[in-house]
Formats: sequence, C-alpha cells, structure tokens
Amino acid sequence: MSLIVQKFGGSSVADAERVMNVASIVTDTYAKGNDVVVVVSAQGDTTDDLIDKANEINPKASKREKDMLLAAGEQISISLLAMAIEKLGYHAVSLLGWQAGFETSSAHTSARIKRVDASRIKREIDKKNIVIVAGFQGLSKYGDITTLGRGGSDTSAVAIAAAMHADLCQIFTDVEGVYTADPRKVKNASKLSEISYDEMLELATLGAQVLNNRSVEMAKKYNIELEVLSSLTKASGTIVKEKSKMEKMLISSVAKDTDVARISVTGIPNVPGLAFKLFTKLSAKDINVDIILQSIGHDGKKDITFTIAKDRIDDAVECLNAYVEAIGAHEVLFDDTVAKVSIVGAGMESHAGVAAKMFEALYDAQINIQMISTSEIKVSVLIDAADADKAVSAIHAKFFD
Repeated sequence: MSLIVQKFGGSSVADAERVMNVASIVTDTYAKGNDVVVVVSAQGDTTDDLIDKANEINPKASKREKDMLLAAGEQISISLLAMAIEKLGYHAVSLLGWQAGFETSSAHTSARIKRVDASRIKREIDKKNIVIVAGFQGLSKYGDITTLGRGGSDTSAVAIAAAMHADLCQIFTDVEGVYTADPRKVKNASKLSEISYDEMLELATLGAQVLNNRSVEMAKKYNIELEVLSSLTKASGTIVKEKSKMEKMLISSVAKDTDVARISVTGIPNVPGLAFKLFTKLSAKDINVDIILQSIGHDGKKDITFTIAKDRIDDAVECLNAYVEAIGAHEVLFDDTVAKVSIVGAGMESHAGVAAKMFEALYDAQINIQMISTSEIKVSVLIDAADADKAVSAIHAKFFD
C-alpha cells in the first residue's frame, strides 16, 4: 500500500463533467489499495472572478479581506469533489486548509507555510476516507485565513507529501507533462520523460506555468518525487526528481514570462552603498528583483535597471521615488511591455556556445535584446513583449528542429 498525494488544478475541475472525471481518477487510485490525499484548486477562473468582484467594491481592499474572499473558491471545489466521490460509492471528507493543519506566516495573499500538522489527515485516512484538502490556504498565528499566492495549491500538495512522507506526489494539469516549449504555442514541442529539480525550478521561476516554483523548491528540499501529468488523458507524464537523464541534453526547454516589467533608476550618484540601499528598500517591500544591469558611471552618475513582477510596479515606483529624491538621483522609469525568454538545461554547464546559439536565433528573427542574465543552467533575455512568441519559436527551432 502506498500513500499518494494528487493535486488537481482549476481547469481539471472547471465544470461538473470534469469534477466527475477527477473523482474517477481519484477513486481508481484508491481502489488499487492506495491511501489518497487530494489537493484541489478553485474551479476554472473562479479566483480571477473573485478578484474582479473585489475590485468592483474596493480596488484598495485590505489583503486580509482579499484572503477571506479568495479562500472561498477552494471550499467550493473540495465539497463538490467530495460529493462526486460519494456518488461513485466511496467515502470522502473535505478539509479547509486550517482543518488540514496548515500553519502559515501572516503575510496575507503571499503567506509561507511554516508547518503542516497532518494529524487530522492521518485520522481521516485511518477511517478509510479519501481526504480532499483545499489548496492555496492556511491559518496564521493570529487565527486569520491566509492564502499562499498564485500556484499555491502545488505548494500545498508538496507540503502534505513532505509532512506525511508520501510515496508519490502527482500534479494533474491540462497538459501531459513538461515540454521543450509550451505545446500550445510551439507545434513541434516534445514532452520530456523526466527532468531534474534544478531545471524544473528554473523553468517554473522563468514563466513555465506547469508547476509553481515554491512547490519545486520544497520537493527538492524534502526529496519528494513529482509526476506532472494530464487529468484529461491517460498518457504518462514527466517525472521531476533529483537527477535526470535529461542532464545530457544541451537544453531541456524554452520558456517565456510576460508577467514582467523593467524599471530604471537614472542619475544615481556614483558613490558606494547606494545600490545596496536601493535593493534593501525593495526587499523590505517583498519585491523580488531578477535581471539587474548597472551602467558604467558618467559625469559622477550611473543608471541601474532591473526587472520585477508586473503587478509590483506601483509598489516599486512609490518606494523608489522617495529614495530618488533623498539621494539626488534623476528619475524612476518603467516599462511593462517587455517579456523574458529563457533557455534551461543542465547540459549547458559542459557545452560552450549555447548563449551564442540562442542569440543567433534571435538575430535571425530580427528580435532585439534589451538585457541578458545567465547562470550555470539558464540564459534569459529581456525583449519586447510583442516578440515573445516569435522568440520562443525561433529559439526552439534552433535547438530542437
């Protein structure tokens, strides 16, 4: 007997037919003698719809109240799935995040999991129940409902798998696994049979919407083997684990991220410590910075340009405007019409010329590069958002065709 954690995204439970399909997958797994814990996201576009409702009432509503609202989406999903499983003749119990033992930080809309007390889940399994947990949510030390941010249900599933030492954690989506590029955009993209944690973490961070990056980070930390597969077909998926045969490939995948903005702080006095103070202020606001470029100083001044998530532009500009005035810099500029396109692969560590090949593909497609960032297993470029899909196709053709 194995303990299997299964997570289903919003598209997998979007309507009654798909809920019944998920119930069939879960009960088939249970009927094979496995204990099953299921983590479910809100149905379809429910979370976006709830955000729209909130904005109709108060666009500047407190994050605490946003969490109270958004957590309702998963409550609907878990209860409907429990009803579907009961209809198929099996026993199921649905649990909200706090009932399942999720203790989180108090950072509303972006809480971090501090601990999972799985005792309630274990008791329900001992009663021969299929346990269905609301993903994306937990409870702070102040007794308030919190949410984990977009993609948080993936993290919820991996956290349960880690807390209960599960044998496997399956992440069901609307694609059949991890591909060399988004198969909905690149027709000849091929599915990978397996990929390493490090490569998957880079892809998740760089915009591949298959897995949440925090979930991969946690899976790597606790050595939880993940399987990414489709809830709509019975095809085998992609295994995410510590070491992968794919390491011998030059690159594993091409990814794009359009949820990105470029910010420039111009005319910063060219004296020590100002860059440190600038990024410290952003860090204090929980604003993550990615690609960073500092110009060579001129006339005693320098410019610093970097990228952040598009939805943090207002926070960053507000924070930096006060800083610019205090140090006598020129101004803060931003551009949200950019995209980040990246290649990822463990094989890049031992092969020269990978970046040049990527840049050649972009040159052939007449796409201008604005910024570049590299690591041992990835190369990222910032380009115009309008060129993003063309760039992915060109790079994929260069490496895979």
